[in-house]
Amino acid sequence: MERICSLLNDALSPYHARLDDVDARGNRQLTLLDAQGNEVLRRAVSVRQLQEQRLLVDLVDGLHRDLQIVEGRLQPCVIAALQHRQQPQGTFA
Repeated sequence: MERICSLLNDALSPYHARLDDVDARGNRQLTLLDAQGNEVLRRAVSVRQLQEQRLLVDLVDGLHRDLQIVEGRLQPCVIAALQHRQQPQGTFA
């Protein structure tokens, strides 16, 4: 897991990623800290998300989006509008 944490740190720079031990549900707490050591984001992630490359990429993409929201660079309503635009014509969610 040290390698995964290192990859997360590289992908989420300037934030620092910390992974806690596996809990009773088989998840790990992923905490992102800013340069001052303040907690910015916390997510429960499955061990599978950390082990499978496709799921890890999806996790990092989601964390990037969540960080943009936390930083005020992206509004949740913008995400909803973008998702709506990407739906093929004639389909409804």
